[in-house]
Amino acid sequence: MLQKIKDLIAQNQKEFTRFSKFLVVGLIGAVVDFGTYNVLLNPMNAAVSRGGMLHAPLLNIGLQDPETFGPTLAGTFSFILAVISNFIWNRYWTYPDSRTKPLVRQFFQFFLINLTGIVIRIPILTFTHRPFARLISTILPSLTPQAERLGSNMALVLAVGIVLFWNFFANRIWTYNDVE
Repeated sequence: MLQKIKDLIAQNQKEFTRFSKFLVVGLIGAVVDFGTYNVLLNPMNAAVSRGGMLHAPLLNIGLQDPETFGPTLAGTFSFILAVISNFIWNRYWTYPDSRTKPLVRQFFQFFLINLTGIVIRIPILTFTHRPFARLISTILPSLTPQAERLGSNMALVLAVGIVLFWNFFANRIWTYNDVE
């Protein structure tokens, strides 16, 4: 099996290089996503309340419970920034030969694929975090207090892995289909 994988990689080194670059771009996107999310939600100083930087603006537009809407708004904004970052890096670094399509059209395709990735990710997180937590509690009872957090992280790893392949292949087939 390992030899077959090596042969496949050797046969298509260019796609393997693109996939490797796609992984690096994904890591950059994760830093943008998590960084933006945490900057928006975490207080920068004692004058900013529990809701982080979004607390006062959310109150100003009439939302009475910024702690409820803050994570959703921060997550939406951080996701959009990460998609923009990933698109720019992929267009100019991973697929530099993919510029025959208009920029806006290509971005729209990229965004739709990433949005579909979120739709794939949510049920994976929703339905696998508790079974993973139970598995951890069963196999390693000493970790029971941390089982929920570990189970959620295992679910996230699974979701990220599945969505990574979805995003790569869907973008390769649709968004960047103008490259050989």
